[in-house]
Amino acid sequence: MTQVTGAVALRDAIATLRGAGIENAPGDARRLLAHALQVAPNRLTLALHDMMTAQAQTRLEAALAARCQFQPVAQITGKRLFWGAEFSVTPDTLDPRPETEILVAQALKSPFDTILDLGTGTGCILLSCLADMENARGIGTDISAAALQVAQQNAQALGLGGRAQFLRSDWYSAVTGRFDLIVSNPPYIAADEMAGLSRDVLDWEPHGALTPGGDGLAPYRILARQAPAHLTPGGRMLLEIGPTQGQAVSGFLRDSGLTDVAVLQDLDGRDRVVTACSAVDTVGLSAS
Repeated sequence: MTQVTGAVALRDAIATLRGAGIENAPGDARRLLAHALQVAPNRLTLALHDMMTAQAQTRLEAALAARCQFQPVAQITGKRLFWGAEFSVTPDTLDPRPETEILVAQALKSPFDTILDLGTGTGCILLSCLADMENARGIGTDISAAALQVAQQNAQALGLGGRAQFLRSDWYSAVTGRFDLIVSNPPYIAADEMAGLSRDVLDWEPHGALTPGGDGLAPYRILARQAPAHLTPGGRMLLEIGPTQGQAVSGFLRDSGLTDVAVLQDLDGRDRVVTACSAVDTVGLSAS
């Protein structure tokens, strides 16, 4: 194996990925090279003039081969940056998306003591919220035992294991009690939309975290219908949605008796999060 500098390896990696039809070849090549060199991506430039070791070159070759098969970069490196923290990612979890940070930002606009994250996956929503709300505690549920293991590992790595509990549950089925905040990024892609997904997603991410089948709205019907029984008076619900689902999901929430229903857009101007509140217990307030 001929030794090369990081700069030469980066040039060749970009060419390899472009030849395989990878859309963001330069960005992906930089992340994979940083992974191979075992340096932080923001420190890569400092390492480009150094000669690569044989071990680093072997790691890069394996990473490039995987990416040429359209395996997501986060699965190859095992990591994804989300809300300023690094989360472990596996083929058993959905790769956290930047647009999901819209939900986290909204969640943190009002204080809460308890939070329930339904379909937690990597735990990125729950743990990001807990990290910025230092006195809060929360529960993350998922139907996938493998995903829950990843979420638990992320909680421990971020020092949040004492405030985050994880529970295997089909939505609310194993959940008891009420929460100040309920959040969820459920599978929402309609069955007839799956074929249009990129190969990175369709071939590699868990289909159970992508689509519930049918019109893609089944989880929202459950989440909305049972929300009043699990929200504290004045509690909030935040749901990530697909860009065409705002009106339907808003209707489900209103039909369940929730109020102040609103649709938030992402940075591309697409509907992304629906928010709602439970009714305040006016009887309890007047009696107190």
